[in-house]
Amino acid sequence: MADATGTATVIAADLAGMRSQTFGLARRAGLEPCLHALVPRGIWRHVPAAWWPAPLRAVEPLGLPDDYREHPVISIGGSGGAVGAALRRQGARVIQVQNPRLPPSRFDLVIANRHDRITGPNVILTRTALHGVTPDVLAQARLEWAPRLAHLPRPLVSVLVGGGNGRFRLGAAEGAALAVQLAIMMRRDRVGIALTPSRRTDPSVTALLQQALPGPDAWIWDQTGPNPYLGLLACADAIVVTMDSVSMISEAVATTAPVMVAALPGKSRRIGQFLGDLTQAGRIRPFGGRLDTWSATPLDDTAMAAQAVRACLGLGLGLGGSTQ
Repeated sequence: MADATGTATVIAADLAGMRSQTFGLARRAGLEPCLHALVPRGIWRHVPAAWWPAPLRAVEPLGLPDDYREHPVISIGGSGGAVGAALRRQGARVIQVQNPRLPPSRFDLVIANRHDRITGPNVILTRTALHGVTPDVLAQARLEWAPRLAHLPRPLVSVLVGGGNGRFRLGAAEGAALAVQLAIMMRRDRVGIALTPSRRTDPSVTALLQQALPGPDAWIWDQTGPNPYLGLLACADAIVVTMDSVSMISEAVATTAPVMVAALPGKSRRIGQFLGDLTQAGRIRPFGGRLDTWSATPLDDTAMAAQAVRACLGLGLGLGGSTQ
């Protein structure tokens, strides 16, 4: 049986999105995550993980300790699921995050999004991506960042900008359109703007935003010094976030701020359903270039997922329930 103060072995690609989901889940379940980075090798990099005949030989050595069976394993994604299922056959307790593209019965627990459309007696479905943005984390970030953002007008609108991907476009044209909308909002609604690009944001988009939003009423992170992301979440009176990132939207709706989603050209059934669920819950609205405010309650399904992990591992409850 797992120890409530023990560790969790995380099997995931060493990417920010994978770490935020698995680490957030582990810590909120009372476990300290230890990453064992998943790197497919050779030809298996080009083969769907569900087809790997020997998953543990299809990836670079994970460096697992001899006692890994004594600690829960958290795997994520298709390749993580293939390896997690293999470790479970060797006696490990395995919690899978996201659709594994394998039968859920191969895991002790599967935590997936509603838009993954999978079912099973051991499947927990969430409306949002998993994360570690808790009230305590936000309170600490507010203490650090409120003084740094105090020069900006109120209401303060935090803007989270992602980047183009295989589903949505966010290039120079889209960046220019967003910049115009934000500038109009800043001028007409007399708001302050604190904006952070992500690692995926095209430099041309960042440059356009900097040109359209000069000081003193706007501040744009230049990606040097401390990352302001949590501070922007914590200090916002309202949030604008681009629609390409399920993770950023999920973390934004865990705050008390109303969240406006900036549309981008492209299409994704899964993200469309995700946005539909949050719209129906009254947690997000489209961004139309003006400030829109309404009473907002934090929506955070990670707490519920963490309770399911504790129950699965026999750790008992007591770390807080889901909200909304």
